[in-house]
Amino acid sequence: MNRSFRTLRERRDKIIEDERTIQLQERVKNIRAYSIKNMDLLIEKVVKNFEKNGVEVILAEKSEDALDALYSIVKDESIIAKSKSNTAGEIGLSEFLEDKGVQVVETDLGDRIVQLDPDSNPSHPIGPASHLRMDDIVKIISNEFNIDIKPEPRAILDIIKQDVLLKLAKCNIGITGANSVAADDGSVITVHNEGNINLVSMLDIHIIIVGIDKLVETIEDAVSVVKLETIFASGKTVPAYMNVISSHSKTADIEKILLDGMYGPRRVVVILLDNGRKQAIKKGGECLLCIGCGSCIVTCPIYNEIGNEFGYKRYLGGRGVVLSSFIDGNQSCFDSGLFTCTLCGLCTNKCPVGIKTNNLIKNLRNDSVDLNIIIDEHKSIKDRIKKKGSPFKQ
Repeated sequence: MNRSFRTLRERRDKIIEDERTIQLQERVKNIRAYSIKNMDLLIEKVVKNFEKNGVEVILAEKSEDALDALYSIVKDESIIAKSKSNTAGEIGLSEFLEDKGVQVVETDLGDRIVQLDPDSNPSHPIGPASHLRMDDIVKIISNEFNIDIKPEPRAILDIIKQDVLLKLAKCNIGITGANSVAADDGSVITVHNEGNINLVSMLDIHIIIVGIDKLVETIEDAVSVVKLETIFASGKTVPAYMNVISSHSKTADIEKILLDGMYGPRRVVVILLDNGRKQAIKKGGECLLCIGCGSCIVTCPIYNEIGNEFGYKRYLGGRGVVLSSFIDGNQSCFDSGLFTCTLCGLCTNKCPVGIKTNNLIKNLRNDSVDLNIIIDEHKSIKDRIKKKGSPFKQ
C-alpha cells in the first residue's frame, strides 16, 4: 500500500502546483460550497429534469429505503454486474443482494480482486487493492480458480477479465455509482479508466445509486469537479473515460418515431440517497464538500500505518470517521477511529477543497466525551487526575 501511495503522491505532486490546477481548485471549492448551500433546490431541479429525460428517480432517505427500492428491481435476477461505488458500499449493497440470493459481480479489477478475498477490504477509492502485494493476489486467484498463474500484472488482469466478461454475458442489470450529478441538465457523470462502466451501464437496466452530496448545478460544474478529482486521485489531468448519462437508449431514425432501447439500456433508474447528509448540512456540511479523490488518506500518517482500519466502510480515513457520525451515529463514529487521528492536519493541507477534517474530528471528540463514549484509558487518566492529582500516579 505504501508503494502504491508513494507512486500516487509523486504523480499528483507534479501537477497540483500548476496554475491551471490552482484555478480549478478555486472553481470547484465555489461549486461545492454552492451545492451544499442550495441542496434542496438542486434536488428539486434534478428530479424534474431526470423525469423530463425519461430517467426514473427514487428518493431514499435511509439505507433501507435504497436497498428495498433496488431489490424491487433486481429480485428476479440471479446475477447482476456492478462497478466501483462508495455509495453502494455505504449501504452494504453487495452483502444485501448476496443474502437475497443475487450474485454480484464486481467489474473493476481492484474491487474484483478484493471481492474474491474474504479477508480483504478496499484500501483506496480508486485503488481498492492497493494493500495487496502481487504474491497475495496470485494466491487469491489461484484459490478461486484452482489454477497456477505467474506473479505478473498482465497474467492477473487476463484471468480476471476473462472471468468477468463471461459473467457479464449472463447479466441483464448493471449498477454503478456517479462521480457528479448535474441538476440543471438531469445528467450523471461517471469517470473510469478500465472501460468497465461502459459495459455495466449498457445492460438492459442501468441503476445508478448516488448520494445527494454529488449534486452540482450544471454539466460544466460536474466536469470541473471530476477533473479535479482525477488530478488528485491519480495524478493525471483527465481520466480515460468520462461518461455523461442523461437518459435511456433511444432512437428516432425511422420517420422520427421515438423508439426505446437501441444498443444501451431500455431503463435507467437513479436512486438519490440522503442517509444523514441533510443532517450533515444542518451542522455546516463541510464534510460533504469532498470530491472523493482519496488524497487525504494517501497523506495521512495514521492511515499509512494501519490502513482501512481507520475509517468507515468505503469512506476511508478521517473524513470517513466524520461522515459516519451522520450516517450511523456517535458509537459508529467512535468505532471507526475517532480517537485514532493525530489531529496533525496533513489531510487538510493536501485536500483539494480544503476540508478541515482535523477540526471536525476535534469537535466530534467533544461530542463523544459529552455522551460518555470514550477510550477506557482516557477514563482511567481522568480518574487518576481527579483522585491523585496526576495521570501518572497509580
